[in-house]
Amino acid sequence: MVYNNDLHTNNIVKTDCITLGRIAPDFTASSTQGPITLSQYRGKWVVLFYEPGDFSPTATSELIAFAQLQPEFEKRNVQLIGVTIDSNLADIDWLFDILQYTGIKITFPLISDRNAEVARLYDIVNPDRIYEVSVRDAFIISPAQNIRAIISYPISCGLNIYEMLRVIDSLQTTDQFNVYTPSNWMPGDPVLVRAPQTFEEAIQMWNSQEGLEISCSMWYYCYRYLNSNNNPGSNNTNL
Repeated sequence: MVYNNDLHTNNIVKTDCITLGRIAPDFTASSTQGPITLSQYRGKWVVLFYEPGDFSPTATSELIAFAQLQPEFEKRNVQLIGVTIDSNLADIDWLFDILQYTGIKITFPLISDRNAEVARLYDIVNPDRIYEVSVRDAFIISPAQNIRAIISYPISCGLNIYEMLRVIDSLQTTDQFNVYTPSNWMPGDPVLVRAPQTFEEAIQMWNSQEGLEISCSMWYYCYRYLNSNNNPGSNNTNL
């Protein structure tokens, strides 16, 4: 059973659009590690990802990939939480299969969302399917429990776990240093300085590049290198 902790009003569930920046809908649900509540992970980053069903090749590959890279998520203060539309017993059986045949133990919780209540909260029920099946979505949630990124894949395509780590690195770098990251950025690459907001600020930035330790090819296109001692993925508790 899944309980929504913050969206019920007079027994009517609000269906507000899930957008970046809003507070992630809270819930309590059964999982392979017992009952869990999303808000119990406040203070940590959370990756909440939805698997359309147990025992499928693509979903199995995702669980294995998450498990193999779980130490990288832990370095970044990230809690992994999977959600499935199957029963808790089916989830346990699936994890047992993975352990038995691959030797890989899944140590993060899988939530049983048999009635698609979490799927409805996060607006991930696929409207194009006859049966109530979710799309393959993942939500990156900040320590303050704001939704910071939404990654949507078709049901046929497995998530790119390395890209998810890159997005988390980008978010944590932005929070820590008040910068942006360019296309294809990887930790250690130069970052983008936020564009000036006034004409005078643009002139000042352009004329003070050396003092600001930035390099500009255009007045609004400036970058700098971060100190190599400052690693992305620090335990940032900003939004």
